[in-house]
Amino acid sequence: MSLRLEMLQVARLAPKLLGESTELVEAFVRSRQNDDGGFADRDGDSDLYYTVFAIDSLIALNADIDFARIEEHLRGFGDGEGLDFVHLGCLARAWSALPDRNRLPQESRRRISERLLEYQCPDGGFNPDPGAQTGTAYGAFLALHANQDLRLDCPDPDALIASLKSLETPDGAWTNDSNARTAAGSTNAAAAAIVALNQLEAPIRPEAADWLLQQRHTQGGFRAMPAAPIPDLLSTATSLHALATMGASIDPIKESCLDYIDTLWTNDGSFYGNWLEEDLDCEYTFYGLLALGHLSL
Repeated sequence: MSLRLEMLQVARLAPKLLGESTELVEAFVRSRQNDDGGFADRDGDSDLYYTVFAIDSLIALNADIDFARIEEHLRGFGDGEGLDFVHLGCLARAWSALPDRNRLPQESRRRISERLLEYQCPDGGFNPDPGAQTGTAYGAFLALHANQDLRLDCPDPDALIASLKSLETPDGAWTNDSNARTAAGSTNAAAAAIVALNQLEAPIRPEAADWLLQQRHTQGGFRAMPAAPIPDLLSTATSLHALATMGASIDPIKESCLDYIDTLWTNDGSFYGNWLEEDLDCEYTFYGLLALGHLSL
């Protein structure tokens, strides 16, 4: 099962905990769609990055979706000319969400993949920074995700595994950037590495589950790194997903995580990213669904 389908499968369970509030979430996501068919970023402008989270949120909620309107928006990006690495991945992901995945011609899929290869590093990894010498955990996750969405094989998986191996930190986790290898691990880098390595059928360092669990905040949720003063929704969702990927039990922490997510919920139908956030968006809506899905099991 692909990375996208793995997350969607879990996010679909969120309504079990949302109950009647499910309708509020759907209404919020719909309210973020612009006249051009795309979904808004925090400034109100259509953005592929937020569009993919909106689409997957609506799919997870089993909502009716006007895919024709979305497809028209996607066609405006062609084969990804002028898009950066992250948005190329988002274009691939958005096309893969359409009911008929053949709407994107094979030649277009090949060209998007070729553009993604421009971000491959000499070490075999991928980096959103063009010209970088070494890959990042985030880059590996996005490249693998995008090629799955394009229904293409991952280029040189052994080299990608080696790149992720180079990002391991002494404390049992991963850093996102090899330049910071001696530093403490990063929660989201660790989560990205775990799920990517699992997809690549590569060994995952067993101490990683314990490291992730140590990032729990005393008031629930997970921190982005050991030194972070407060937890956040992204780190909580990705940690829960990575722990599930490793088969680690989250039963002892479910109640505290649910309590934490409840503090981020708003009656607007979405979730704040952390206690200091004041804006809502479709990205954190999806991460709220993903976290609740894991906590419903």
